[in-house]
Amino acid sequence: MKTEFKFSNLLGTVYRQGNLVFTPDGTRILSPVGNRVSCFDLVNNKSFTFAYEHRKNISRIALNPQATLLLSVDDDGKAILVNFIRRSVIYHLNFKGRVNDISFSPDGKYISVTTFRQVQLWRTPNYKEDREFAPFIRHRIYTGHHDEITALTWSNDSRFFLTTSKDLTARIYSVNSDDSVAATVLAGHRDVVIGAYFSRDQETIYTVSRDGALFTWKYQVPGFKEGDDDAAMDLDEERMRWTTVRRDYFKQDAKARCASFHCETNMLVVGFSSGVFGIYELPDFNMVHTLSISQNDIDFVTINKTGEWLAFGASKLGQLLVWEWQSESYILKQQGHYDAVTCLTYSPDGSKVITGADDGKIKVWDAVSGFAIVTFTEHMSAITAVEFSKRGNVLFSASLDGSIRAWDLIRYRNFRTFTAPDRLQFSSLAVDPSGEVVCAGSLDDFAIHLWSVQTGQLLDRLAGHEGPISCLSFADDGGVLASASWDKTVRIWNIFSRHVSVEPFEQQADVLAIALRPDSKQVAVATLDGQISFWDVNNGRQVGLIDGRQDVSGGRYTEDRFTAKNSARSKSFRTLSYNSDGSCILAGGNSKYICLYDIDNEVLLRKYTISRNMSLEGTVDFLNSKDMTDAGPLQLVDDAGEQSDLEDRVDKTLPGASRGDLSARKVKPAIRTASIRFSPTGRAFAAASTEGLLMYSVDDEFYFDPFDLDVDVTPAAALAALQREHDHLKALVMSFRLNERYLIHQIFESIQARDIPIVARRVPVVYLAQLLRFIASTMEDSPHLEFHLRWIDALLTSHGQFLKNHRIEYASDIRGIQKVVAKVQQDLVRLSDENQYLLTYLLKEKESFDSYMYIATN
Repeated sequence: MKTEFKFSNLLGTVYRQGNLVFTPDGTRILSPVGNRVSCFDLVNNKSFTFAYEHRKNISRIALNPQATLLLSVDDDGKAILVNFIRRSVIYHLNFKGRVNDISFSPDGKYISVTTFRQVQLWRTPNYKEDREFAPFIRHRIYTGHHDEITALTWSNDSRFFLTTSKDLTARIYSVNSDDSVAATVLAGHRDVVIGAYFSRDQETIYTVSRDGALFTWKYQVPGFKEGDDDAAMDLDEERMRWTTVRRDYFKQDAKARCASFHCETNMLVVGFSSGVFGIYELPDFNMVHTLSISQNDIDFVTINKTGEWLAFGASKLGQLLVWEWQSESYILKQQGHYDAVTCLTYSPDGSKVITGADDGKIKVWDAVSGFAIVTFTEHMSAITAVEFSKRGNVLFSASLDGSIRAWDLIRYRNFRTFTAPDRLQFSSLAVDPSGEVVCAGSLDDFAIHLWSVQTGQLLDRLAGHEGPISCLSFADDGGVLASASWDKTVRIWNIFSRHVSVEPFEQQADVLAIALRPDSKQVAVATLDGQISFWDVNNGRQVGLIDGRQDVSGGRYTEDRFTAKNSARSKSFRTLSYNSDGSCILAGGNSKYICLYDIDNEVLLRKYTISRNMSLEGTVDFLNSKDMTDAGPLQLVDDAGEQSDLEDRVDKTLPGASRGDLSARKVKPAIRTASIRFSPTGRAFAAASTEGLLMYSVDDEFYFDPFDLDVDVTPAAALAALQREHDHLKALVMSFRLNERYLIHQIFESIQARDIPIVARRVPVVYLAQLLRFIASTMEDSPHLEFHLRWIDALLTSHGQFLKNHRIEYASDIRGIQKVVAKVQQDLVRLSDENQYLLTYLLKEKESFDSYMYIATN
């Protein structure tokens, strides 16, 4: 396989923990998803996930005002500086402690970092003016708080910043030492202060505490009232200090969890632990709006630059909401699976990805935009399998609640439910390509159940296996059904013949997964001993064997008393998937690796690491001996202190409980790959893992991916080749090497129409896909319709045979051209139909005018 799959997106989760950040233009929002960062475009309805990873879950992110630098910090205080435009990692930095808040100053010159009771102020690296070996320079460390700092807010002029702490106070600090006299303590709250904010004129400070209190502070003489003489107050500047002038209370039956203030509109937004948020207008404390958006805590709230959109994050259910408060409507309403994703499947055209999880929900995701389209919640227990029918828009799902359900993806409803006579928990599912028969297997029963989709009646029970059914698969031609079982056999059923015939294939160990090749002539079998065997379906003999125990072997768990090498937990594959031509196979299991094998040569082509997140079990190969104590591993020792000191972390799910639910699960999730599927186009594959739904693609567009770039290839050189040398091909190729869109657009439209066939004929094939994608992206909005059509005609005429021979590699680019040409054709037809009568009228008027002029002249 010449093409290389690279990580392109992360679906299945939209928010895990930490803060949310709007871009300066307010049209995109950044959200931490585990150890990665996702970006959601709220205007164009698209999303992407940065390819870089942290070693722990991300706790805080920050974006500079110019939207060029992204800084993300994980739970251990290790930061990564990223070029936001290029999506490339620039620098790694360790703050050596948990970071509760991080932000850039409004002028972009400083980065403020809160670590426990300290505030570290760093100078922002400037990569445009100079390059340094150690670009991060610490400006100053601020101390004074007696407990952990919870939040930090800058003033508009970047001279001061406010900090809030668990010591029930807020403090004012100055960036410049000349303003150090302004430093003061704002005390008076009776609970943890969660936010402090400057007003627009910086003459008023608002502080919010967890018990629902809002204090208003002003810089004045103590005891001064509005009716007093201002001149007398000015004469007594030495006595002036920050004093409380007003106390207001939200009066909610819940704790305040987060707050955000928009100084331009004096709007305060507060999120509560009951899932309710409120909007208040300051300084008069007028309640504008309240709404319940979740059943659980609202963990973070932020406001975009214009003050129109509010973003909320709820980590317990993985919710991300963007609310337009003026029109009272959702701009974005997304929720990921709040439990492990167990299965996935592609739609026949590859445009949608369907996932099922242990939370009992089925979600339909748009593979292009990355957003969830619809969620089905009818199942009462975990989803174990989902399958699409090859014809029509019908989805089937199996669940541990004992039902098989059929879903109409046009009307988005459940139109058929299949059940067995006995109470069974179905674990595997297969659908006939015609969509008329659905079959399911269970770990409780050794028989395969078959139903008619049209009538919903149970047609047959196929008996023969002597152990639980682990996997089912229908051939694409609908001729045979393959079943796998823990009885160490794979059986091939011909269920549509007059007499049901079965042929068993004996294996050396329990069978965990099977996959039929697209031409239905070969079946791949994954067994418990870590081997993948390949069998000829027609002749019933083994034709290949891959030993993957060493390839899939994963990491070590925290409580393991043995090394990862001796662990049998991750020595086998649990899911298989053929590619479109059947030459390669993907395999995954209970480890951090996905293996891609060449079947004919029986060799490992590529091993993908799905996650390096050390917050999950099984991602490290060797445990650190310094983390081992007499009480066990250090990660399992509770060093958080008494629950009375952390009242906000107590989960009071039991009536009258003061220490939470002791039966609640507190173990770390383990890394694994539950399901793998190749896209029907063969250009991408998806993996359902503990982190979510990982998408790998060869169609992913990079912002900077130059071909044969050297020092002589510059924008100035490209324009010189165009204007001085009049070498259009050289200029176009240089612009493609630089991959700067504005430069490509300028040179592309500078080429004369008469030169298009010559340039198109000489374009190197390595830039052909790039040129086709560029034409498809610009043609729809460009007024030069004939110019683009001439380019398309010249490229297809000159390189048609090459495109035909490599139709799989260029399928997406050709579809893009076809789509935009069809849209332009529809627009022209609609415009012509609308102007038909106007043109007829103008022609008649012209004839009448010509007749009048003829009569007048004669």
